Amino acid sequence: MRVSPAFCAVSVGVWAALAGPAAAQDERPETTWSELRPSVVGERPIRDGAGLVSLEAPKRAEDAAIVPVTLHIALPEGDARRVTSLTLVVDENPSPVVGTIRFAQGQRRFDLSTRIRVNSYSYVRAIAETEDGGLYMTKAYVKAAGGCSAPAVKDPAEAQAHLGEMRFRTFADRGEAQVQVRHPNYSGLQMDQVTRLYTPAWFVESLSVRQGETPLFSMTGGISISEDPTFRFSFTGHAEPVTVAAKDTEGQVFTRTFPAGHGS
Repeated sequence: MRVSPAFCAVSVGVWAALAGPAAAQDERPETTWSELRPSVVGERPIRDGAGLVSLEAPKRAEDAAIVPVTLHIALPEGDARRVTSLTLVVDENPSPVVGTIRFAQGQRRFDLSTRIRVNSYSYVRAIAETEDGGLYMTKAYVKAAGGCSAPAVKDPAEAQAHLGEMRFRTFADRGEAQVQVRHPNYSGLQMDQVTRLYTPAWFVESLSVRQGETPLFSMTGGISISEDPTFRFSFTGHAEPVTVAAKDTEGQVFTRTFPAGHGS
């Protein structure tokens, strides 16, 4: 039986429709990123990050104010370069650059997880920079809304009472550690439910972690990092203590040193 060209064309259209969101994801317009790109990386070329950097994020977030994301650096065998920084971007957030993680000594293999706010359906991007100045990007599409304006979980009095407290834990069996800084990290878009006024932005703008005199990583961040900033990262424990230092937008500095191999 001969099949008409018209029938084939219709069949292809139906198949494309049935392919679902996974097939359509890469076809979502990236107009916002086209506008943002010059302010984030200038005119520098960006290559596909596959095989060098990857990003894990939920397709649909359970809570837009605490969206978990994990970044993986894994350079291929034979590639002697190191990654010196990772920049996380949420295209549709009011302040799109979530933050930049820097590695003073560079990394060939490193994992880092944190929690971020996502204000509306958006691409989330991880941009890695290698020591030779190359840029490599990967992305994930996250369905979430309202994360930047969601009310804080803790009331202001509680947040103030525990401001700057730090926790550090190690997970030796997984080669990981986790640090948390107690801070409301107000985005400036959250409304006080009593006064009906917006709470001014107030957040941790920088954080550094070192073991002994060896820097592990540092972070500069903005309003898109969730309340009580938390970072889980690759960690090889040894005898030297770990020091965490953070500074917020009001100039307050918080520092604590933890014994090696212990948590608090």
